[in-house]
Amino acid sequence: MKKISFISLFLILVVSIYPQEAVVADSFYLASWNLENLFDTEDDPAIDDEEFLPSSRRQWNEHKLSQKIENLKKVIEFMNNQNGPDVLGVQEVENFEILERLKNRLDVDYGIAYAESPDNRGIDNGLLYNKEKFEYVSHQGLDVRLPDDWPTRLILEVQLKHISGEEFFIFVNHWPSRSGGLERSEPNRIAAAQTLKNRVDELLLTDENTNIIILGDLNDEPNNVSVVEELEAADLFCGEELDRSFKLFNLATEVFLRGEGTYLYRGDWNMLDQVIVSRGLLDSKNFDFVCGSFEIIKPEFIVTKEGNYKGASIPTFGGRSYLGGYSDHFSVGAKFKIIK
Repeated sequence: MKKISFISLFLILVVSIYPQEAVVADSFYLASWNLENLFDTEDDPAIDDEEFLPSSRRQWNEHKLSQKIENLKKVIEFMNNQNGPDVLGVQEVENFEILERLKNRLDVDYGIAYAESPDNRGIDNGLLYNKEKFEYVSHQGLDVRLPDDWPTRLILEVQLKHISGEEFFIFVNHWPSRSGGLERSEPNRIAAAQTLKNRVDELLLTDENTNIIILGDLNDEPNNVSVVEELEAADLFCGEELDRSFKLFNLATEVFLRGEGTYLYRGDWNMLDQVIVSRGLLDSKNFDFVCGSFEIIKPEFIVTKEGNYKGASIPTFGGRSYLGGYSDHFSVGAKFKIIK
C-alpha cells in the first residue's frame, strides 16, 4: 500500500515538473480588407457619392456592382484555407445595406456590426463575424477630431463573445489618407491614433488582460509616428521574448521588414493594412496569436500580371478605365487559438 502511494506521489511530481503539452481546443481566423469604394448605385444626397452613380463618368451601374460583389465574395471565401474568415473587418463601405448585400452572398452565416460616420464620401468601416463562433455584445463609433475639424471616418469598436466565453474588443480603422503628402497629412493620422490609444488605455486600465485586436487600413506603416509613438505599438518577432513595457504589438512587423506590402504606390510597397493586438493575446493563456500566421492574402487570380502595377491587386478601376477587378489593396489575415 505504501509502495503504491509512493508511486502515485512520484507520478504527481513528474506531471508537476513536466506539465502536459497545451492542447489547442479551438481557433479562429481574422482578416481585414479595404474593399475600395463599395458603393451602391443610388444617389444619397447626404454624401458625395456622385462618382459612383449610373450617370457618372464611371457609369457605376448594377452590372458593375454585381460583378464587384462576386469578386469580393471569391476572395473572402478563399481566405482561411477556403473556409472564409471568422471575423472580417472591412473599410470603404457606403452603407449597411450594401454590406448586407455582400454578406448575403457569402457561404458563412455572418452577423454585421456597422456605424455611419461623418465622412463626406460616406465610406465607412464594418465588421462581419461568424455567428456560429461569436455572439454580438455591443458596438460604437469613436469620433476622430482632426486638427482642422474636417469630418473623417469613425473608428468602429465591436465587442464580441466567443463560444468559449472569452470576450474581444475589435477596432476597425480607416485612418485619414496621405492626400497632400505624407508629412502634411500626418497630423490627421496622429489624431486617429490618439483617439484609439485613449480608448485602449481605458479598457486596459480596467483589465490589463483585455483581448484587444486593432485592424484596418491605417494609411501609415508599422514604423511611422502614428503607430510607433502615438499608438505605441511595438514590433513583434516570433520566438523572441516580449518587451512587457508595451501594451500593444504589431503582427505585421516581420512581413513589413521583408519589404512586402498591401498597397503598391509608384513602384513602392506600402504596408498600410495591419493587425495589432494587446499583450493578453500573446501570453500563452486562453486565446493566443498563432505566431507566424499573419499573412498578406493574395490569391493568384487577383494579382496584376504585367505593366507598371505588376504584382499589385487588380482594382475595380484603373484611372478612368473599368478593369472589373477586386480592390486596390490586398487583405491581411491572422490566426488565433484557444489553449487548454
